[in-house]
Amino acid sequence: MNGGVAVLRAGLVVQHDGEQFTVVEISGSRILLQSRSGGLRQVDLGWLLSHPTTRIPEAAAEPLPGLGAQFSALSKEEQAAFQEQYEHLLEVETGYRHGCAELALEGEPRPQYAPHVPKMDRYEAKATELGVSVMTVRRRLMKIKGPEGVAGLLPADRGRGPLGATDPRWIDMCRKVLDEYVEESTPPRHLIIATVEERLAAEFGRGTVKLPKMTAAYVLLKELGRGRNAFSGSAKGRRSIANRPPGVYGKLRATRPGEYVLVDTTRLDVFAMEPVTCRWVQCELTVAMDLYTRCITGLRLTPVSTKAADVAAVLYETVRPRTSSERAGLPHHGVPSAVVVDAARLVDVRGEWLLPSVAAETLVFDHGKIYLSQHVQAVCDRLGMSLQPARPYTPTDKAPLERWFRTLREGLLAALPGYKGADVHGRGKDVEEKAFFFLPELEAIIREWIDLIYHRRVHSGLCIPEAPGLEMSPLDMYEHGIQRAGHLRILGRPDLAYDFLDVKWTTIQHYGVEIGTLRYNGPALKGRRNTTSPYGGIHSGKWPIAVDPGDITRVYFQDPDPKSRRWHELRWEHADSLDGPLSREALQYARRLAVRTQRFPDAKRTLIELLERWGAGLTGSREERRIALRLSDERLSIMGPGTVGLGAEEDDPQVSVAQLPSVRQLTALASTQPEADERDPAETPAMDGPVLGAGGDDDEDHDLDAVLPEDAGAVSDEEYYADAWDVS
Repeated sequence: MNGGVAVLRAGLVVQHDGEQFTVVEISGSRILLQSRSGGLRQVDLGWLLSHPTTRIPEAAAEPLPGLGAQFSALSKEEQAAFQEQYEHLLEVETGYRHGCAELALEGEPRPQYAPHVPKMDRYEAKATELGVSVMTVRRRLMKIKGPEGVAGLLPADRGRGPLGATDPRWIDMCRKVLDEYVEESTPPRHLIIATVEERLAAEFGRGTVKLPKMTAAYVLLKELGRGRNAFSGSAKGRRSIANRPPGVYGKLRATRPGEYVLVDTTRLDVFAMEPVTCRWVQCELTVAMDLYTRCITGLRLTPVSTKAADVAAVLYETVRPRTSSERAGLPHHGVPSAVVVDAARLVDVRGEWLLPSVAAETLVFDHGKIYLSQHVQAVCDRLGMSLQPARPYTPTDKAPLERWFRTLREGLLAALPGYKGADVHGRGKDVEEKAFFFLPELEAIIREWIDLIYHRRVHSGLCIPEAPGLEMSPLDMYEHGIQRAGHLRILGRPDLAYDFLDVKWTTIQHYGVEIGTLRYNGPALKGRRNTTSPYGGIHSGKWPIAVDPGDITRVYFQDPDPKSRRWHELRWEHADSLDGPLSREALQYARRLAVRTQRFPDAKRTLIELLERWGAGLTGSREERRIALRLSDERLSIMGPGTVGLGAEEDDPQVSVAQLPSVRQLTALASTQPEADERDPAETPAMDGPVLGAGGDDDEDHDLDAVLPEDAGAVSDEEYYADAWDVS
């Protein structure tokens, strides 16, 4: 099972923009293509793979449903039953319920499932244990080895929807008849059923099309007439519904993975400020590093502790192809053949941390309380990846990444305000009060340090066997590795990246979908409005919508048609008023601002006005400026168009921390005194009497006539507060 993954090599056939090409040469991130007519074309690898018309026939398996929707539809009881069944099959195959000796439970492997025991004997032992036949055990093993992987163990009837197995000819004819009654008076249901039956008999012959029973036909009519006033409501409303425009907007994005990656999370030895509460916090950095080149392929800085979406963002950044217009600070390494993380941190469904879906061949994870969900295992299995835990108490398995954390601390963090030292013995006094950078700003600084310094300087751990004395930087090793290997593992379907996103379940109305009071729409919803989804489970009747928590201006919808399974972008109805991605942080701040400035707050309207002021550079408070800075950096958006460029090329690898663009910019901002309206009211000095004209130049009449404080008479409370507003 290749899981939709192909090897980029000379001779690979690629379909692009309706034409077929053959790869004849690979040179770094540029590849040379030859068309059938013999013409040559050189293109950027990231641009080609991210183009929506690109297809790899070698890896073009039949379209598969999104794993996120399938697994999030399972109830807790179904999840437990699924996991137990999968562990039984792993025990038959490997002798261990978790699939490897590093995660062996007490007493494993059991004698009847030891690796030296013949497979047929293991099949018979498992069949006896479960009370099923040997053929059932073998059939289940064949399912997980098929194109769907472990998802093949899910119930086969999922996704059929309310229309079930009804003959599509009956469904189509029923829709035609209902369309004819848009301009007519409302008919009774039995008349529609009789009309459909007679027309099918006239077109295909009586008895050719299997008709549903009367009770089932009424249920089907209710579903087909949903949202169109076919049998209820006014005829005028039915005509109005039929004339509704389908709507427009929509844009697809694509991703692809790299080579071999180490993943780990560490708590940084520096304090930072949380953007919303403006309190100092400890922060954790999740990093993905390519083992061969020592390049950082993805990172995410979060306040303690790391969440599922943060780990997903790192893994997505690792596998995502980048176009030449995007910042090249984190070079693309293709689909990882191995992603290494420690094993001692793995937990079950009651664990604290969650590692979402990954697109890699082997995933190796750190011993830090990471729960491998069924969703993750299914995605990895679909892509032909193996989940490989690093050996407990063996730091050499991830030594390069552990050493990189030390390099980061000594080369960058120690020079920043808020640095707390490597341990409590080296910590200064009240270092948290010196925390200067907000979390997004600190992440931007780390990224620039990686791009301008770490990736470009000599790395003592890199060596070319043919020339061991040659000094190499991570970027040099990246170019050398591409030339030496001559291939990259790539995704055959760019839309596989959407499995990284969180899934929200909702209905599709005539205006689109509504996620957390925000409405989204797009052309992909044509024909799906006011219909019940074919998905079952605990969210039966609702549609799964993929949501990027870092950019809520768009969500993603997968067409459930088995012939398509195409992903579509649904835009927020007010997204065109914005300049860049929108985060939930900005939305929450807009709500607070709305409550503070309006008696009857309209959060959406206030949000639009607020972001328009950001775009014009008229931010009214320090918090607004901080959020604007964060929104301007699209790196926090998982599905965004890419990180923002640095603005100027910097080739000197010895750039100091103080010269990093973000540090210079933020230092300049901090040196600017806040405006008067930004001061805390508590800091305003209290006046002992009424505010009087103090006078200015003594040659002005109004200054000469000013009343001095000692000459002013007493003012009553009623007179003093006469012009105050009543806010009760």
